[in-house]
Amino acid sequence: MRLLTADNETSWLVEAHGQELTWTTLSGDDPTPATEVFRLSLSARSQATVLDASLAELGDVARLRNPSLWDALATAIVRQVIRAGQARKLYREFCDRFGPTVARSDETDIRAFPSPEHVLTLSDGDFTESGMAFKRRPLRHAAEAFMARAEQWTGLAPSVLVKELQTIPGVGPWSAGAAVADWSNDWTLYPYGDLAVRTWARHADPGTAWPADDSTFAAHWRRVTGDQLGAYTLLTLAFGCRQVGAV
Repeated sequence: MRLLTADNETSWLVEAHGQELTWTTLSGDDPTPATEVFRLSLSARSQATVLDASLAELGDVARLRNPSLWDALATAIVRQVIRAGQARKLYREFCDRFGPTVARSDETDIRAFPSPEHVLTLSDGDFTESGMAFKRRPLRHAAEAFMARAEQWTGLAPSVLVKELQTIPGVGPWSAGAAVADWSNDWTLYPYGDLAVRTWARHADPGTAWPADDSTFAAHWRRVTGDQLGAYTLLTLAFGCRQVGAV
């Protein structure tokens, strides 16, 4: 189950039943976001690799892009430096403490990430008590910038937006690339030299001597993935999600 909330406050609850998705509109009247499917085109490669075989086992992978640039940016900031599991926990607790309530038809509630306006009303103590003291400054800077420039940002090409987001204090190339990839589903923009991609590429193809540092790995990754860079990156992360879920 996943809550999706657009920046205009339209929201949907998405529930997976096998390969089928059930959408429930909770507020607003925007059309349902499109589901995009990622797959490898092995026919375009001269020789399949162990990595290809591991990722091909995933089959078609459907991914919902985040319809809220603000949520994508905030999520990337929360994810900075810390492990994904801890970031998810902090994000969820921050939503539960400060996020707007989205009512469901079964009379239970679910909370979204607080709006940029609300983030700017939170005290230093609010951040500290929710375990987000380290994220206080970048989230406040991001909220101020989003309120001032959101309309301009959403009209930019994703590659240009990555550069624009880096003008926010505390938002570097990793955060900007991760946020825009989440929002646009253009995974060529994800910081594919990061630890997550490196880790799961090694798990998917343990016999290859993958470079250990991010910049060398990124250059190697661009070479081996060619014109399917985005698909390989997203599918490798999906492969990692499946491995974690299987533990």
